[in-house]
Amino acid sequence: MADDRQHPMLQYIINNPEAFAQNLAKTLEQAGKAMAAYIEPREQGKIKDDTTDELTGVVKTLAQVGEYWASDPQRAVEAQSRLWSGYIDLWNSSLKRMMGEQAEPAVETPPRDKRFADPDWENNQFFDFIKQLYLITSKWAEDMVHDAQGLDEHTRHKAEFYVTQISNAVSPSNFVLTNPELLRLTMESNGENLVKGMQHLVEDLRTGKGELKIRQTDPSKFNLGENLGNTPGKVIAQNDVCQVIQYTPTTPDVLKRPLLIVPPWINKFYILDLNPEKSFIKWCVDQGHTVFVISWVNPDERQAQKSFEHYMKEGILNTLDVIKRATRQEEVNAIGYCVGGTLLAVTLAYMARVGDERIKSATFFTTQVDFTFAGDLKVFVDEEQISLLEKRMAEHGYLDGSKMSSAFNMLRSNDLIWSYVVNNYLKGQEPFPFDLLYWNSDSTRMPAANHSFYLRNCYLDNKLSKGEMEIDGETLDLSEVKIPIFNLATREDHIAPPKSVFLGSGCFGGPVEYVLAGSGHIAGVVNPPARNKYQFWTGGEAKGALENWLKKAEEHPGSWWPYWDQWIRSQDDTTAKARKPGANRVKILEDAPGSYVMKKV
Repeated sequence: MADDRQHPMLQYIINNPEAFAQNLAKTLEQAGKAMAAYIEPREQGKIKDDTTDELTGVVKTLAQVGEYWASDPQRAVEAQSRLWSGYIDLWNSSLKRMMGEQAEPAVETPPRDKRFADPDWENNQFFDFIKQLYLITSKWAEDMVHDAQGLDEHTRHKAEFYVTQISNAVSPSNFVLTNPELLRLTMESNGENLVKGMQHLVEDLRTGKGELKIRQTDPSKFNLGENLGNTPGKVIAQNDVCQVIQYTPTTPDVLKRPLLIVPPWINKFYILDLNPEKSFIKWCVDQGHTVFVISWVNPDERQAQKSFEHYMKEGILNTLDVIKRATRQEEVNAIGYCVGGTLLAVTLAYMARVGDERIKSATFFTTQVDFTFAGDLKVFVDEEQISLLEKRMAEHGYLDGSKMSSAFNMLRSNDLIWSYVVNNYLKGQEPFPFDLLYWNSDSTRMPAANHSFYLRNCYLDNKLSKGEMEIDGETLDLSEVKIPIFNLATREDHIAPPKSVFLGSGCFGGPVEYVLAGSGHIAGVVNPPARNKYQFWTGGEAKGALENWLKKAEEHPGSWWPYWDQWIRSQDDTTAKARKPGANRVKILEDAPGSYVMKKV
């Protein structure tokens, strides 16, 4: 006799009603603990809820879209008609399918949408109907924003972002009763997945001290300095802003010019030193570079007044002094990554103004100096939002790392938020151990003065590209920077879009090598040659439109790292004996990766 449970709908019947009821009770008990973990710090005044201000901004923005459609009755009727037309198409195709006829779906599922990968999203008519209903409605909402006239670009950008966040949040894939995979799992396990999921939720709320800190990986599998950030080196200097790490050479001879790496302080530097196979730092050491890395402090109220100027002077300029003491060399090749690159560009303009010529070449990884076409983070930048943020930062002297981490995660909320909500809290599974996601969750704070300066001068007013930024009494002009520049963008970057990096290339006064790598803000940079992944494009001068540059550019398979190394050597390939940390009576403070990077928020 055939197994009756092979019938497709019988997959969604409870196996053991008694066990299910017990697990449901346990789930509710854990949900109560989760609620207590959320409420308690708020009742004690340890957390001030600021969601009201944020929701007010969302409502005000979306109201402007609504005003356009509501202001003209005919326009409103046409908008409603488009939505109902989609629903009628869905209803008709569903009726045909119920009667056993072939019917084309009313809307096609995006081929790269991982949320609807389970076969029952198509095979089961109930779930297929819910999925199509969602896709029709979310597309209609997106079109309402796109087609609204009279909105300034910033308001439209915010409205598109908010609609996307709402759409992602209400996806049927995020709920047990409307997700076939979740419903099957719940029935098969008699609800054990929900019990485990609520336990994970309680743990994550307690870890975040009342804020939900979603685990993206298993943190117990990683130990910084052991299986992450473990390239051998020494901390040879430190101050209130940073530590300076010098890495131990692995070649008898090295390039005469040392290499200084300026990472972003929004994240920790070991993205460039995840493990020996992925480490850009180790690879550079193995190619014969004397590598120095700035490890920024994870600031607290003591760094509240540390500004861009302090980060320039106590960070980059001080490190150049340290490098000279350690190597007896003044000429340096420098790399800046993301906001670390923006700071490096600011420093180069300052050095050009005051006649400091120690940096002889500069490399930028996904760095913006002109913010005209800055990425999706511009959603969070306008006078109203910055003023509100400054008010919050004034309470403690810094921006909490979780706030910045949440902003980055929201740029890819389906991948970095909702997939983990489903996996951790509804499937009840542990996240997969992944070093990149461990780094991503290891957030840092931002000093109030520094972050305010950055948002206002770069994102809001774009002063650096206009020649209006002032540092230490000097008005900076990037056209005075005449040294050779290697400017790397990544093709799928939403934080520093390739168009933005391309435009910034024209701000400098010297030769600029613009290179476009495949993939995104992280994977496009951290792309070791041994993996032979992705590709990169090289071409002529970064002038005109990026689209035209790409038409003439030459595509190369694999990593851009060796190409960059050749470019560095073409500037000056003079070699010298390898220099070990501690030479020239430089005091060694501790082993790499140092204590600053270890500090948690």
